[in-house]
Amino acid sequence: MPCRVLIVEDEEMPRQLFEIFVKADDRFTLSSSISNAALAPDLCRAGKVDLILMDVCTVLGESGLEAAAIIKKEFPEIRIIIVTSMPEYSFLARAKEAGVDSFWYKEANKEHILAVMDRTMRGERVWPDQTPTVLFGAATNHDLTDRELQVLRELPTGESNAEIAEKLCISAGTVKRHVENMLAKTGFHTRTELVAEACRLGIVLKDF
Repeated sequence: MPCRVLIVEDEEMPRQLFEIFVKADDRFTLSSSISNAALAPDLCRAGKVDLILMDVCTVLGESGLEAAAIIKKEFPEIRIIIVTSMPEYSFLARAKEAGVDSFWYKEANKEHILAVMDRTMRGERVWPDQTPTVLFGAATNHDLTDRELQVLRELPTGESNAEIAEKLCISAGTVKRHVENMLAKTGFHTRTELVAEACRLGIVLKDF
């Protein structure tokens, strides 16, 4: 019996492309194709899903990672592949915490999605070594430390250094130092420039 695939993708072109791939391969059959991750758990409860291709950022601000965690808790046998083009530093770790089976970057992985799907259904866990490299001012996203990225992810909230420090269990002075270090590495002149470019590039996506 072909593997029944649920596609969760908010962008029309990638979603249609995934549909074409699935329909053209005898190993797979399309169960459903949706744009809102919040609907995915209910479709799984209705049955007829063996594998999910799940984007992280979906319509109405619904997170594919949150939906994946719900599905894996209720249906551990359903295989989930997170698919995204965003280099957000936290996605890989959070997907593993959610119990996701594999992870595929849309624009930075040489392996075709059908190969990843087949390997995943055979019990393999297919994961990239790191997020895609993107230019971030005079640096790249990989030039920032994990702690700097954690601080950077909190900056779009507009919270003060003290509020961010309390959330990350560090001092306000340490938050300030990390921001200064990021400005020095990237060449941006202000905290606002730093945050705006990080969000534009998808290096940090607080809402997902």
